[in-house]
Amino acid sequence: MALEMRDPCERCTTTALPPDAPARICSYECTFCVPCAEAMGDVCPDCGGELTPRPRRAPAA
Repeated sequence: MALEMRDPCERCTTTALPPDAPARICSYECTFCVPCAEAMGDVCPDCGGELTPRPRRAPAA
């Protein structure tokens, strides 16, 4: 099962997060930009889980 590569940061909603951009996710795939994740101490505000670097995907050819 593939990760859902969500586009906007769920906190600031203004940061676009294309599949090849750095982002942080929790085990439920909540997605945040790096500055927001760092501001939250790398803890998901939705589930309390750890935010870790999201794997990057190469852009579609």
